[in-house]
Amino acid sequence: MTTPRDLLFVALDVEAGRTPEHGELSLALAGAELIDLLDANALGLDGDRIVPGFRPAVADRLMDEAASSLDQQPPYESVGDWLWRRGRGLTASYLAVLEAEGQLTRQGGGRWKRFRTGELKPADSPDRRAAVDRLTSDEPVLTALVAPLGILGEAAADPPEVTDEAVATVLGAVDDAVRELQFERQRRALDEEAFSNIWRGYDGW
Repeated sequence: MTTPRDLLFVALDVEAGRTPEHGELSLALAGAELIDLLDANALGLDGDRIVPGFRPAVADRLMDEAASSLDQQPPYESVGDWLWRRGRGLTASYLAVLEAEGQLTRQGGGRWKRFRTGELKPADSPDRRAAVDRLTSDEPVLTALVAPLGILGEAAADPPEVTDEAVATVLGAVDDAVRELQFERQRRALDEEAFSNIWRGYDGW
């Protein structure tokens, strides 16, 4: 199993307190990919710049795709820029792959209906149970990825400290990107509400 898959299992789990938005989860999944590639020595960080390492053999198709997408030329790409580029549509990609593998099953309803795959839930599999165990044991990386998504509410508000500097840099970039997306969504909602109020005012004339 990979960290992105563990994260998706946790996000889809029926015990989760709040289902994350598609965009925020995609950013976190992209961060989880970077962390696993760091662990495999497929990349390193120079400050916040992603420096490619050796190209390992990766059985997971999406992880191999992530490794292939790294900028190979200086000045290289920042972690934040890579999260936004790689994260676009990433949740849907992982959902499709896990469904094809039989790791997800369709049910009659649920909180995920805002996606086309709204009825997808994790099958009761060893992989799903391992992901839940990883989170409930307060494993620092997965817990830190969950925290900005609000999946477990207050239970993930203060994740354990991550001592690896490069991993902490990625986690910080994920947190910043998720907050930026949430802020932008709130700003647009306020703009739309203000515009709607203006038209309601004209309707009264």
